[in-house]
This record gives sequence, structure tokens and C-alpha cells, in this order.
Amino acid sequence: MPKVANAKTQSLDSIIESWKGKNGSLLGALEHAQQNDPKKHLSEATLREISKRLNVPLSQVYSVATFYSFFSLKPQGEHVVVVCRGTACHTRGSLVLLNEALTRLGIKEFKEEEENSATSSDSFATIRTVACFGQCALAPVIMIDGKVISRMTISKLVSLLEKLKKGGEI
Repeated sequence: MPKVANAKTQSLDSIIESWKGKNGSLLGALEHAQQNDPKKHLSEATLREISKRLNVPLSQVYSVATFYSFFSLKPQGEHVVVVCRGTACHTRGSLVLLNEALTRLGIKEFKEEEENSATSSDSFATIRTVACFGQCALAPVIMIDGKVISRMTISKLVSLLEKLKKGGEI
């Protein structure tokens, strides 16, 4: 049966081809595949295709995709808010920031000890936690849509979330 090509498949094909035979091909292909996915995640089909085309065992592809917190196997919201939960950030209020973001985005179910992300019911935003950004002297630190913001306060967070809701960028 011939393969039916669509825009997503062609995009994934070109991503994989651009990484084939290069050092770091698996990480590079996974990163670019996730960035180009409309829901900013790595689907099972994407993981299988990368495995097949890079000739890397699926178990290794899955291990890499689940080891690094950057990768997501679940569809993400339009915006991604990442809250550092490392010791320095925790002692400087990151739990309060996390709870404020969850409340402002209407995310009621989030059990940090079980899962490190949750998406709002309208798919507007996903909140994730990470163990550490490595910027402890600038704690508390969050990242919104890939931009790291240090010395975060509740008022700054509220302002940034409101800006996003109005269609602005960070």
C-alpha cells in the first residue's frame, strides 16, 4: 500500500533526512520533530518513524524521549509555562508561582509528585515543572514559551499570563 504523504509526514521526513548520519541525530531529530508538531509533542507514530528511519531501536528512542524533560509525549497547549522546582527556586517561592499559574489558567488537576505537566481544558497553556534550570542565583526561575525569566514574582507572572491571554508574546 503506498504511503499517503501529508504536510506533517513531509515535514517529519525532511527533519529526519536532515539529521541522518550526523552526530546527535537522535536528539536533534526528536527536538525538531517536537518543535514542528502542531501540538508540540512526540506522538507514538513520530517516535516509531524516527526509530525506523534513523535505524535506532524504538526502546532507545523512547528512553531518550522520556529521559529529557524537554520532550513531551502528550499534546501541549498553545503556550508552555515551565516552573523550576529545584531547591533554590522552591525556597524562594516557586510553589506559590506554580499554584498561581495553575489557578490563573484554570488547571484543577495537577499532582506534581505523579506527573510533571498538565494542560488547560481549552489547550491554551501547559504547565510543566522541572527539577532545575541551573540558574539558582536568579531564583525563582520560570520559562514561558522558551524564554527563561528569572527573579519571578507573582505580580510579574500574572502580568505575563494576562499578556498571553490578550494575544501578546513574551
